[in-house]
Amino acid sequence: MRKAAFHNLGCKVNAYETEAMQQQLQERGYEIVPFDDRADVYVINTCSVTNIADRKSRQMLHRARKENPQAVIVASGCYVQTAHDETGLAVDADIILGNDRKKDLADILDAYFKSMPEHPMEELLDLRQNKSYEPLSISHTQEHTRAYIKVQDGCNQFCSYCIIPYARGRVRSRRGEDVLEEVRRVTSAGIREIVLTGIHLSSYGTDTESSLIELIEQCSGIPGVERIRLGSLEPRIITEEFARRIQAVPQICPHFHLSLQSGADSVLRRMNRKYTAEEYAEKCDLLRSCFDDPALTTDVIVGFPQETEEEFLKTVDFLKRIKFYETHIFRYSMRKGTLAADMAGQIPESVKAQRSDVLIRLGQENKAAFESRRDGCLREVLFEEPETVNGRRYYTGYTKEYIRAAVYAPEGDSLRGKNVSGILRVKESLPGFMELQNFESH
Repeated sequence: MRKAAFHNLGCKVNAYETEAMQQQLQERGYEIVPFDDRADVYVINTCSVTNIADRKSRQMLHRARKENPQAVIVASGCYVQTAHDETGLAVDADIILGNDRKKDLADILDAYFKSMPEHPMEELLDLRQNKSYEPLSISHTQEHTRAYIKVQDGCNQFCSYCIIPYARGRVRSRRGEDVLEEVRRVTSAGIREIVLTGIHLSSYGTDTESSLIELIEQCSGIPGVERIRLGSLEPRIITEEFARRIQAVPQICPHFHLSLQSGADSVLRRMNRKYTAEEYAEKCDLLRSCFDDPALTTDVIVGFPQETEEEFLKTVDFLKRIKFYETHIFRYSMRKGTLAADMAGQIPESVKAQRSDVLIRLGQENKAAFESRRDGCLREVLFEEPETVNGRRYYTGYTKEYIRAAVYAPEGDSLRGKNVSGILRVKESLPGFMELQNFESH
């Protein structure tokens, strides 16, 4: 029996695809082992969202080669889709598996072991011409309560800082029947929460006769689905009709991630983001009119080319105004092959670091304020696993708003996979968590 080890880099879509490839090899009789173990096959699902992600991808490929020089190294994903230089494909691997070929991993490995070629096998598609969704799926998940369900691939937005449309191709939506069948499989295996995800989730159905809201409503009708969480959304999808219809779905989690990137309209234009800060704020107001203080989270890029102090302060003011639950701050990273990489006015790293620190502190303040508003409130927590915090054993999980909560649980008590109602409390002795008190499981 051959042994295979996997390592995933990047987004939730990559994580889903890694799990699907792993199950594919298990069905062919491979034993899946930890990445630090000696394996016959190492599969690294790479990321290329930033230059740092590129570097980490190369490092993991080198690490696998060092772990077992005789092993077959498979490099898959976004980095290998875009890692060309003047000499061709610059990837140290035996099998180079681009996006939309992950479904064929087991067959490609079979062919490799039969022929043992002297040169790397390159399995790359021209995604500019590809209009079909790659049929990857999972039958179960390593998580005990939550399953990520990939429903869409590709992106047509071409933000000036982003390489992903070149790495993933154009928008391709998964057939609704296939999504619903996968949801039935994972819920029958005990999953209670599904997370709909994609490279540009808001585009689901734009290439077919469907829509994201229709898919959400269909998923809600499947027995066993207790929670539906959404991946990152484009602000423009939040219309009055969309907000009203998701409000009517009882399983929907009031936790919405809307990508912002900047609070200054001039920066948004340079980024090729297709909304203004005021239009973004209106979408937040719409969600807040339909849900009682929902958890709104976002991404912000700091130090984008030509960002002035005035533009940065507009972002600061905007974050103070919207009061997000969580704000993920990223320092702009020049990405070769994008329009922004060739822009004049690149910001020094020292300035990026200073501005990033300001936004991180503000984000921490906003998060603490959001959680303090939940202090003393009745909430349901779906528990996942035990953790040791300050020497004591707790079970930890998430509310529908994605607040991390913990319950003291001595050895022998198991709350894994249970939905528990109780009172949330802010506890200084539980950094990173709220404590659930007076709880009842159901």
